[in-house]
Amino acid sequence: MNFVKNFGIQYNGDAVAAGSSIDDDSTVIDMANRQGVTFITPITDSVATGVATMTLQTGTASDGSDMADTTATATATCAINDDLNGTLLVIECDRPQKRYVRVNRASATANIAYGAVTAIVHGDRTLPITDHSTVSDVTLSVEP
Repeated sequence: MNFVKNFGIQYNGDAVAAGSSIDDDSTVIDMANRQGVTFITPITDSVATGVATMTLQTGTASDGSDMADTTATATATCAINDDLNGTLLVIECDRPQKRYVRVNRASATANIAYGAVTAIVHGDRTLPITDHSTVSDVTLSVEP
């Protein structure tokens, strides 16, 4: 079983500059004929007392206009400057109740900065998965 043939990888949101009141939504993903998705975003800069949060949102409108927060939230609080740098916030969504999903990245209290959001979609009913338009190239190396 090869990862790149069974999972769809896509760029899902731009990096976000440091801020203490970030409210940034990723791109909406259509989960029709898919079982789940994992969202990953790195924390690239953190200031003491800063709170980094990524929350899963779901909705029925493809444009994201009715997105609502779910209970799935990944949160980290910076204890000393830069202690969260290079760490990840990760949310896996399995069998969402609504068709469309995305994540919202937020910050509170002190500055947090984020890298880009990557989404890994799994459980497609049609394999192999076609590369998303945000993927320039995928190479599979099978070593003996």
